[in-house]
Amino acid sequence: MSSSNVGFTPSRFPEAAQTIGEKDILAYLEAGRSEVLDWLPGRAPVSDIAETLAAMANSRGGMVLLGVMPRADRPAGVDDTANAIDRVLEAALSIEPPLIIPLPQIVRVRGTVMIVIQVPRGMPYVYALSGRYLARRGSANHPLPPDELRRLLLERGDVTFEAEPTRNATRNDLDWGQVETYAANLGGMGGVSPEQVLLKRGCLVKYNGELRPTNAGILLFGKDPQQFIRGSEITAARFAGQEMGDVFTRQDIVGTLPQQIQRVETFLIDNLRRGVQLGEYMARTELMEYPLKAVRELVVNAVAHRDYSIQGDGIRLYLFSDRLEITSPGGLPGPVTIDNIVDERFSRNSAIVQILSDMGFIERLGYGVDRVLALMREVSLPEPKFAETAGGFRVTLYNKPVVDDTDEEPALFGGVFRGEPVNRRQEYALDFLINRKNARITNKDLQELCPDVHSETIRRDFADLVSRGILIKMGEKRGSYYVLKKQS
Repeated sequence: MSSSNVGFTPSRFPEAAQTIGEKDILAYLEAGRSEVLDWLPGRAPVSDIAETLAAMANSRGGMVLLGVMPRADRPAGVDDTANAIDRVLEAALSIEPPLIIPLPQIVRVRGTVMIVIQVPRGMPYVYALSGRYLARRGSANHPLPPDELRRLLLERGDVTFEAEPTRNATRNDLDWGQVETYAANLGGMGGVSPEQVLLKRGCLVKYNGELRPTNAGILLFGKDPQQFIRGSEITAARFAGQEMGDVFTRQDIVGTLPQQIQRVETFLIDNLRRGVQLGEYMARTELMEYPLKAVRELVVNAVAHRDYSIQGDGIRLYLFSDRLEITSPGGLPGPVTIDNIVDERFSRNSAIVQILSDMGFIERLGYGVDRVLALMREVSLPEPKFAETAGGFRVTLYNKPVVDDTDEEPALFGGVFRGEPVNRRQEYALDFLINRKNARITNKDLQELCPDVHSETIRRDFADLVSRGILIKMGEKRGSYYVLKKQS
């Protein structure tokens, strides 16, 4: 039996508790031990069970299988199943802090009873066993080196990088003009000095008898944050095609976090493609290839929630012809996963989130992902794609419906017309005019060619072709139509 027949994916399983059947267990056993799968004899010592559970909890979660002695082989009066479950619970409670996991399942596999223990991915703490911190490496449990342990403590909020005093920084490295403006606009703190405001907000801390800025303070109010926290900038670039190439526009965006958000918005306004739609009464509506509010929301989330302890890389915002990518250093924080990202709430940078909320950049109670979904739906664009990368987290927006890779229909113009990228619907419109020798095309004509596409998307496609000088719009309102612009 191939493990793929039952959907076993070792790199992703298990991310949450689920019901396991005999077929699944056989596939897991065939797949072999791994970082997320191990099995032990039914009478394994409590210490062995606890070691594997703690290591999985400090890694990507996983599953442990305990094989219970067949009934015919048991001594009289011994309930091996109950005994095994008791030792699993004892093992979980022996870990510091106690490991809270779903109740073990009992599964019968070819006549043998097995206890199935699941450790969900994204556990909230860093777990120790008798003072040792362990993690899964391949199919074995290994002690965590100090640098990896610190990283895990930061990721899970047991220690916060933003609250640590910034190395070699003094209060003079803060821009007190910005601090005073922030404090003056902050309600409910009348009569409190700017220093006290920063102390309350976690941007200053008493260290060795003096006030020192924290990493959050430097990032939010520093004169030169990048001097102290390398990788805290945003790299924004616009590429001509669907991949990185030699033709691009790039900007390295530095400064405090509020300044970066504002400068990214300027970059987006300058670099997002636009079209113009004439509405009722000749009102002009400018259409961007993505809703600016949605992109801004994602940028603010990246700035607020990224892992600033990773100083070898910054946030990357890349615009391609078909998509926009925002990549943040560090994985998803705490219990947040790809599956629950819309509903789960957790921040590794609570001070930064609070101050950006005070400044009106974000809603304190939410990530804003649900708002991004709604904004993309409003303009008939695909929902964002979320993915964890080797060193971080990426959100991708697409500016047109994703074409199924299995679609064998040939591209009418190879995806390019007069050196400009065109999507499949725009190719249909150009084919209608050029190959079918029609002098004009209307919204209704293209709607008939693409019956499953929203009318607003059709209007945006035409507006894009007009803005790039491929088509000319003639007429007004319902009498409008489009003709091919002749090359000079």
